Amino acid sequence: MPQSLPDLERRRERIAQRIAELGDLRPGSITATSGRCGKPECRCHQPGQPGHGPHFRLTYKVDGKTISEALPTPAAMHKAEREVEEFRKFQQLTREFLGTETELKKKRSKRSVKRSRAK
Repeated sequence: MPQSLPDLERRRERIAQRIAELGDLRPGSITATSGRCGKPECRCHQPGQPGHGPHFRLTYKVDGKTISEALPTPAAMHKAEREVEEFRKFQQLTREFLGTETELKKKRSKRSVKRSRAK
């Protein structure tokens, strides 16, 4: 269904407001790692033992380099999960905002063409 110019402008404002209401955010993904230590006598080297872990990490890119941060406590992991989720919302809202902007530009362009032809 085609939307009017005022409808699109209101939609853009609503999206901008939702972006402004986002909490702390950060990009990345959370992974769990497990492994074996360097002590040959440790239980993790016994057959059928799962190893140490899981250890949770937040991984993201900065200037093309991969950064990996340890999330040593459940509180740190929950905080990182909330921030990553907010970042995902930011990405979705940004896509919606840009799509709305594109529709607005098209509507305004058609409107200005109609006006110039009427002269």
